[in-house]
Amino acid sequence: MGLINKDTFVCLDCETTGLEPEKDKIIEVAIVRFTFDKTIESFETLIDPQGLIPEASIAIHHINDHMVKGKPKIQEVLPKIFEFIDKHIIVGHGITNDIAFLCAAAKQNQIPCPLPSHPYLDTLRLARLYGESPINSLERLRQHFNIAEEGAHRAMNDVIVNIEVFKYLSRSFKTTEQILNRLKSPILLKTMPLGKHKGRTFSEIPVEYLRWAVNQNFDQDLLFSLKTELKKRKTGSQFGQAANPFANL
Repeated sequence: MGLINKDTFVCLDCETTGLEPEKDKIIEVAIVRFTFDKTIESFETLIDPQGLIPEASIAIHHINDHMVKGKPKIQEVLPKIFEFIDKHIIVGHGITNDIAFLCAAAKQNQIPCPLPSHPYLDTLRLARLYGESPINSLERLRQHFNIAEEGAHRAMNDVIVNIEVFKYLSRSFKTTEQILNRLKSPILLKTMPLGKHKGRTFSEIPVEYLRWAVNQNFDQDLLFSLKTELKKRKTGSQFGQAANPFANL
């Protein structure tokens, strides 16, 4: 790894039948090998999940049962995907989810999976670090950076947009190693990204909700932000008590 604009990356996106890697199936994969100057190679395919695609999923990506019928099965596609990735750093938006789906599919089909220890850069976390887009979805980041629209929410369209978003979000770094090192540490979020308090600053959220949320299976950035806010409240209340001699009367 050297200067970021000289390195080669692989951007990856999967469309799936649902949200659970152990239960749901991959139905489309798109992957592009690229540098900051050019696209080197790309690969995309629909995948037959060997089961029905739920209507809720079709509403998002518009991939239906008829479209995947007779397409390659995941066990036929995985070796090519792993070969394509090779030793290049994987880039993607919420990429840990795509990696989880590929690893689950590999396990289910007894195919060796090289991805658990493979380096990756999550553009969702880079967007949080950048901190200037009110919403960090890929579509909102595309609008924020004035990147041309690629059409429907399909894997290759998302990859093309994701690559451009990645270039914008990487501008303050000189080397890939600098990004990897920065993303080892949690990022303090500005607002709650999900749930009933979505969009509110952490200081606006009731303490009972913070105490509940900090024990949930959230990602490291959200847990860090929740814990930081709880710590602030604790310090604040202790300071208030110390400053007021009548606090305990």
